[in-house]
Amino acid sequence: MEPSALIDLVQKIRRDQCESQTIEVKAASLGTPKRLYDTLSSFSNQDEGGIIIFGLDEKNGYEVVGVHDAQVLQHEVAEQCKQMEPEVRPLMTVAEYENKYIVAAEIPGADISERPVYYRGAGRIRGSFIRSGEADEPMSEYEIYSLEAFKRRIHDDIRTMDETPGTRYREELIAEYLRKLRQKSRHLRDIASDIEIQELMGIRKDGKPTLAGILNFGVYPQAVFPRLCVTAIVVPGETVGDTGEQGERFLANETINGTLTEMLEDALAFVERNQRIRTVIDENGRRNDCPEFPLKAVREVVLNALIHRDYSSYSEGTPIMLAMYKDRMEVINKGGLYGRVSVSRLGFTHPDTRNPSIAGIMETLDQTENRYSGIPTIRAEMKKANLREPVFQSKNGEFKVILYNSEKNAIQPEETGNLSPKERKLLEFCSIPRTRTEISQHMGSTWTNVKNGYISRLISSGLLRMTKPETPKVRDQQFVAIYRLFQDEQMNGQFVQNEI
Repeated sequence: MEPSALIDLVQKIRRDQCESQTIEVKAASLGTPKRLYDTLSSFSNQDEGGIIIFGLDEKNGYEVVGVHDAQVLQHEVAEQCKQMEPEVRPLMTVAEYENKYIVAAEIPGADISERPVYYRGAGRIRGSFIRSGEADEPMSEYEIYSLEAFKRRIHDDIRTMDETPGTRYREELIAEYLRKLRQKSRHLRDIASDIEIQELMGIRKDGKPTLAGILNFGVYPQAVFPRLCVTAIVVPGETVGDTGEQGERFLANETINGTLTEMLEDALAFVERNQRIRTVIDENGRRNDCPEFPLKAVREVVLNALIHRDYSSYSEGTPIMLAMYKDRMEVINKGGLYGRVSVSRLGFTHPDTRNPSIAGIMETLDQTENRYSGIPTIRAEMKKANLREPVFQSKNGEFKVILYNSEKNAIQPEETGNLSPKERKLLEFCSIPRTRTEISQHMGSTWTNVKNGYISRLISSGLLRMTKPETPKVRDQQFVAIYRLFQDEQMNGQFVQNEI
């Protein structure tokens, strides 16, 4: 970071009067803070990393107090970074501002294969942190396990269970699966043993039934895993707790059980049964009845949740949640994004697969193409229905998909995070695709500051997208707002989908 960029960043912090997901402020006027480990860990454990600014006093309105000794501070920060596992290598910048010295330590995000980054003195469990807004919070055992599972290539869909009546497979389902498998794979046609094929495909392991086998072919999977199901509700209003005309909290409430295929079919039936039909008059004056949500999109959302949710013992007590509200549908599954893929690149890159055996079985059963076409299909179906682009969120160990049922739904407060005037200015400017240079000039700051201060959050919030998300660092990359701001009084400053 150039000293001028550091000064720009300090001015922004003082204007906004707050820290952020990627910015931490320390006074340091009396010396180097003795415990930076929590922030070093949390910044290292997120893709975008973060910046620690020394020389601002948060308690006094982010007053510039300067650092006690810039050279000593840099040395002592570096020493604390060496106490992390793996070691953190900060990029330090010193600048003079208001006749005082301020220092920035840029903490790079560690590759996912190196996470969690933790303080050695506290150990992996107690020394691992994650950033939440402007706070550093201890990582849960589950979050740590999820990172370890990726590093060690642990696939929980092939964990085994002892033979019990509940783990017995339906012979007719197994027979049909093996028939299709042999038909599709010439390499398996000459293997006479059904058991050998089941071992190869992860349906059995060391002769024992696996979770993948039970969920696809079990007599009743929920006898073994009661909460590996789908909980489906219809809410009268826009939030849980809203009540209907008769005081009812739910217009429909159902627990969907069975195999993965049965749960997929029953979840679609639930949506079809409970969704409203909207009437659209075409240009010729003909009336067309359109479902509230395109079922192809709904199918892909539910299918993705069933295949890609976390099936570890840490999360087997949490069902998939399908909730239909007045203005939208939400599908939430345990387990955030797996591996190196980010929300902004969903559908544009081939992600790592959390449950390869389940994905392979569902492909053989013709339930999925397993060609990474699910997200593009969801987007295409929503666009075809003239509805808002779907929103994808991955946080707190959960993955959420939101499908809105109207093209003019306002962005919800939790999506915008109370947009600042600068963020609104940026979104308005990006109503047409803009380059990095254009955006930097418009915002009057360096690209690094704009990216860390605005771009990353707007992309993760689903308000901004890259024109070439499959190659995020390409030279001619541009950024365009998914939603544009209406300024007229009737829309009252709402965001609606941008026609690009």
